[in-house]
Amino acid sequence: MQPSFTIGIEEEYQTVDPVTRDLRSHIHAEIIAKGRMILEERVKPEMHQSVVEVGTGICKNIKEANLEVKGLRRDMVRLAHENGLRLASAATHPFADWRAQEIYPDERYHTIVEDMQLVARANLIFGLHVHIGIEDRETAIQIMNAARYFIPHILALSTNSPFWLGMNTGLKSYRCKVFDKFPRTNIPDYFPSWGEYERFIGLLVKTNCMDNAKKIWWDIRPHPFFNTLEFRVCDIPMRVDETIALAALIQATVVKLYKLYAQNQGFRLYRRALIMENKWRASRYGIEGQLVDFGKEKEVPERELLEEYLAFVDDVLDELDSRQEVGYVREIMRMGTGADRQLRVYAESGGDLMKVMDYIIQETSVGLDVAELPERKVG
Repeated sequence: MQPSFTIGIEEEYQTVDPVTRDLRSHIHAEIIAKGRMILEERVKPEMHQSVVEVGTGICKNIKEANLEVKGLRRDMVRLAHENGLRLASAATHPFADWRAQEIYPDERYHTIVEDMQLVARANLIFGLHVHIGIEDRETAIQIMNAARYFIPHILALSTNSPFWLGMNTGLKSYRCKVFDKFPRTNIPDYFPSWGEYERFIGLLVKTNCMDNAKKIWWDIRPHPFFNTLEFRVCDIPMRVDETIALAALIQATVVKLYKLYAQNQGFRLYRRALIMENKWRASRYGIEGQLVDFGKEKEVPERELLEEYLAFVDDVLDELDSRQEVGYVREIMRMGTGADRQLRVYAESGGDLMKVMDYIIQETSVGLDVAELPERKVG
């Protein structure tokens, strides 16, 4: 039976002090409580109290996902304002210090910190996760094998974390380098079958490497509890339309790869080590660098590869009714990714990270039709 190809989207935001522009967490629990009154289970805390996550329900198509993501982000922008905070959508904060951030009081997060210590405490990053419904697990593992190739391209488009602890890191996605200190991250290996994957998971649980498959933090994974293929590689973009474009591209990729799989045509599989070479290039240079075309055995500008990528999925866009949403990828290529735009503001302001933070906050609300919000007195 053909998969449903439903869409689920999770975004992680920063809660920021409007005066200092630093991360602020001391009334975070109040925001979570109020958010749940409005949005029910679609808002939840993350390990650090200055991180808030929202997630859509199961969306039948990208149009439905678009409406829901915009509604969630709009509600969180308003809720932050009402609590004397601002919402910011970037994968790292330009100058916040993770050592000053409080951990959310939850047994799950306490266990992670106890297990991984400083690695967990320093993991002050913000991502975008996209779930695509694939009900048959054997199909899911085969699609994951093929989709690994596109992970660096997707990352390059999402890059939005050039700064860390007040420094220009020189990378477009420094979030990747923070997160890969965790175990069981990055690109997964190829698995010949779902049974082989289950045996791998069983071995790790049996040997006390982890207690369940939720501790698999790969860039792409079969979700352990939902019948979805989860793409976890993306930095959280600044604009909501960027999030929708990435989700639409990911859905189209899965659908195209499924069509090939169903016709027994498959897609060429590459070694994890080779794909990791491209992931490094994507995190370092974003869409302005060159990735390796391993079939041709040569470097190719990422912008050219993205055009090839768009051509690859083009024949499924009309049936998905996602041509407009995927088309926004070219707008990202035109204006630059979030990282490119942050760096542009940084250069134009003479290295003023406060102005970079102001820009991120402003961009977070673009496309939301947020009415003028009253300023709340602070201090």
